[in-house]
Amino acid sequence: MSHPKTPHVVDARYMEPPGPFVATMEMLDTLKEGEKMLLLLFREPHPLYKVLRQNGHDYETELLPDGTFEILISR
Repeated sequence: MSHPKTPHVVDARYMEPPGPFVATMEMLDTLKEGEKMLLLLFREPHPLYKVLRQNGHDYETELLPDGTFEILISR
């Protein structure tokens, strides 16, 4: 899946925990400096935000009308 914001997308909307966290960490490991990834979820991942901040990642969250949280994460 690709997206206008980045070609690196994890659509975790229908995954059960810890699937979204694992998939996000695996995708982050593949990104080069300056690249971004997009995480799609139906809930806001507050524990993930803490881990991202601790590891020096920036992120922007947008709530879409269908209830999807788009989290754009920078490496």
